[in-house]
Amino acid sequence: MDKAKSSQLNIVIPAYRMHTQTFLNVLQDISDADAAKRIDNRTNHLIWMAGNYVNVRYGMGSVLGLTDVDPYQDLFFMGKALDTTKEYPSLNQLLNNFHQISPKVYQALLSVSDDTLAEMFEIHMDIPFIKEDKLNFIGMCIGRQDYLCGQMALMRRILDYPSMKYDVDEKINY
Repeated sequence: MDKAKSSQLNIVIPAYRMHTQTFLNVLQDISDADAAKRIDNRTNHLIWMAGNYVNVRYGMGSVLGLTDVDPYQDLFFMGKALDTTKEYPSLNQLLNNFHQISPKVYQALLSVSDDTLAEMFEIHMDIPFIKEDKLNFIGMCIGRQDYLCGQMALMRRILDYPSMKYDVDEKINY
């Protein structure tokens, strides 16, 4: 297993890698038509969930000093509400972006210093027990990805797909 420069990320590194695997597994075999379906016009569709998930990776990268910008940021940044009047990218487009940004973020997580992680980063949550720094932002991103993966797994079942598998593709090293 890769070892991070910062021991504070010893929990984040395996979670990040497992998130890569579960993201790919939860979207496996989903058709484009099903990816755009909403339940009773009340839920987000899988495309929105996947897009927000990828946007979170871009956010982590930004906080770690990467300059890559999510090409669909205007649709997904900060969990922006689904806008049914806009055209959303396909799952394939989102997966391509995911594979472009994810290895870069992973390398940034491995090389970031404790001093950088301690830098202030305003999350604007105004919660007294959460220090607004880069380390906690990364932790919030990990939590957000857990939440989104759970949502996508539920949608997968509602749309009558088999349950998500926890298979691991060892060739994916980020």
